[in-house]
Amino acid sequence: MTSVRLEVQWSPVHSDRFITWGTEIFLYETLPKQESTRGSSYIDISETSVAHLLATSSNHYYVKCVDIYPRKEPEMLLAIGQANGKVILTTFSAVKLESLSGFNNLEFVPKHARQCNVVSWNKTDTQLLAAGLDRYRSDHCVLVWDILSGRQHSTVAELGLSDTAHSLTWLYSQPKTLVIGMNNKHLRMVDLRDPSKAANSSQTKAVFGITVPSYESSLLASYVENQVVIWDIRAFDKPVYTVPQGKPVTKISWCPTRRSLLGSLQRESRSIYLHNVQQMDDMETSVLERSVKPGLQSQITSFSWHSEHENRLLAITLNGSIMDYTVFERMTLNWSSMSNVVWTYGQRTLKMVSDADDIYEQLGDISSAMKKRALRGYGLKGELRENALLVDDNSMKEIWIWLDHSKSLVDDGTLQTVFSNNHPGIRYILGMDASTSSNNITAKSELTFVPWNGVAASSSAKVYKSEVRDKALCLCNWRFIHDPVILNDTISSLERDGLVTKAAALAVFSQQLKLAIRLLYETEYNTVSMALSGYTDDKTSVWREACIASRKKLKDPYLRAIFAFLTADSDNYDLVINEQGMSVIDRVGFALTFLSDSRLAEFINTLTDELTQEGDLCGIILTGMNPEVIPLLQCYLDNTSDVQGVSVLAMRAFPPYLLEHEAAQYWINSYRELLDTWRLWTERAEFDVLHNKRAPSQPEQQVYVSCNFCGKSASALNHSRAKYSPFPRMSSSANQYKMSCCPNCRKPQPRCAICLVHMGTASCYLPSTPASSVLVNPFDSWYTWCQTCRHGGHAAHITRWFKEHQECPVTACNCRCLSLDTTSNIPSASSINS
Repeated sequence: MTSVRLEVQWSPVHSDRFITWGTEIFLYETLPKQESTRGSSYIDISETSVAHLLATSSNHYYVKCVDIYPRKEPEMLLAIGQANGKVILTTFSAVKLESLSGFNNLEFVPKHARQCNVVSWNKTDTQLLAAGLDRYRSDHCVLVWDILSGRQHSTVAELGLSDTAHSLTWLYSQPKTLVIGMNNKHLRMVDLRDPSKAANSSQTKAVFGITVPSYESSLLASYVENQVVIWDIRAFDKPVYTVPQGKPVTKISWCPTRRSLLGSLQRESRSIYLHNVQQMDDMETSVLERSVKPGLQSQITSFSWHSEHENRLLAITLNGSIMDYTVFERMTLNWSSMSNVVWTYGQRTLKMVSDADDIYEQLGDISSAMKKRALRGYGLKGELRENALLVDDNSMKEIWIWLDHSKSLVDDGTLQTVFSNNHPGIRYILGMDASTSSNNITAKSELTFVPWNGVAASSSAKVYKSEVRDKALCLCNWRFIHDPVILNDTISSLERDGLVTKAAALAVFSQQLKLAIRLLYETEYNTVSMALSGYTDDKTSVWREACIASRKKLKDPYLRAIFAFLTADSDNYDLVINEQGMSVIDRVGFALTFLSDSRLAEFINTLTDELTQEGDLCGIILTGMNPEVIPLLQCYLDNTSDVQGVSVLAMRAFPPYLLEHEAAQYWINSYRELLDTWRLWTERAEFDVLHNKRAPSQPEQQVYVSCNFCGKSASALNHSRAKYSPFPRMSSSANQYKMSCCPNCRKPQPRCAICLVHMGTASCYLPSTPASSVLVNPFDSWYTWCQTCRHGGHAAHITRWFKEHQECPVTACNCRCLSLDTTSNIPSASSINS
């Protein structure tokens, strides 16, 4: 490993070239990997690019500093500062320097030999070259040459007599001004147009690595030991900010493509530190810091920013490894209410993920899912079952189908309810809901023995029956359990849907063992059907012991339930009713058939509590649309954030009294606000229409036309309801009641600008007639006006006027009312099609 410090520098004028130097100087060209031919002269510098070695210069000894000429020439021109103080101009080829834009001087030599610490080309007046030297008691430490002035070794300027120049740079905003770090004690600004003038200086030990941005800026930076110091040339007496570092700083450099971003490097570090300098209008300065690791395995000795490519830099290590690295910006992220994610990508680019992107599907984002459902009319379909087609969640699908089923049972008189509840639950049917304040089944059940079909005559199953159990079985859609015809239809439907194991389980629960064996035999479960064919009710049989041992190995929950049922000991069916893979409806249907009253009540209570705490929508089958459903839906909302789901369920299925519950109203209002945020005005209006139809009381009219004189409502409805109203009560006839003046101050109503007749009352619904009744005033008689000039009249008259005119109908009014109406400028579908 070499002990020479390696440096790297991007060419300021060649976007694909850079140099590295230590004892030798190397010129590289960057290429995409797919365009390169592999060889010893190519090295990988990133995942996508390689560096091709173009040339090597080894003729210069004791190189201390290098700077690349900032104008584009056929050959890259270098200024090299040496240990003896010479500054040499050279290229990587044999082309004579005289051919490069008339350069005459090949060497610039100080009067006395001493080390050259820094060379710097002027980026604007590119013929000017400055060098900073060590101290000599009778010589200057800063020399400025004009490389086009001739072969004489005269200088443009000599500065700093008997001083030491540790670093220097040209100001970008003031091309004739140098900033020099001198004598370990001060920074000095010198204007070469008048170098004898007193210099602007600041006392500081941070005199190393002076660097300025390559754009208009008042900032510059320097460093000393463990500190990076930020300066403002407008107030140069003291630094505006000092950034302490963990280790001694070895290099700093402003990013040319990112304003106010300063990079720094520390000794024996694998990271490059970034300082985002933020300067306020009141000269207040703050710095945000972070570090990046280019991925090099040893300590970094130098880095260089690319002059054009945003946030791109090169880093080099002590052993010569090079990394081409792009610094990713701090992202400013914004997530809009429309589910669009926008973030900054560099300085000039914004990137966005819209709500239509597949990423939302992969993440299962509930917000985008709710919006898509709303656009498809979710919750607003006429038939409850139709809403199940608009959701992907199986539990929600099952509940919509169950709600449609329960409503049909109420409509056909199978179930009788109170309080206009179209969706009673199992608990209500069994007399166990909150209205009875009982956790037990009120009606006693009758125990019957049902023989197995296809098994020895002595074999039978215990089945409990009662009127309330029969109604509850209807609610679970388990009427097949006592009706072979319905059973066959149910099993045929399940077979068509590919649910063979469920069909076999329902057949076994109906004591149709032969049917179950046939269903499984024709499928991949034929070995299970063979096991079923050996069924015996002997509790000590080998068959029973084998089935108990192998049941846990079965992956299908319905197959496990079959063998748990057939091998149950003393009618203990816990393994069946607690089988989590079975649907809640099937578990409840099984319990209603085979559990005693006390055991059934215990199971129903336990299952209700479990499903409520989990927020499982299937618990609605037990609670029904009763007050017990509120905490269940709230838990579901807490778990999923699906405010749409609970809102539409409440709006479509809650009885009127429950719809007024505080929680239900909170859900509904939150969903309304969400629709407004998405600007789904039509969906919001349709939702409100359905909600208001089910609400126990219609909302009062809230928007009225007010009188221009007294400011009070000009509504006839309000005044007709007043106890001592001077106006007659409103009748069912639209012509019996019209007002041409304000009911409060008796000032006349405005005249129609077309017919000049005083306007009548604002339209409203007649309170004594249904919501579908006609309005007091037909729409043609409604008052409409321009929002700019405030002139207007009857809707029918104004509509006819603007079919032929653009201007206001009022004489001397120059308002072009129609052109102000944005909707009038939108072409109709018929005009587009034509």
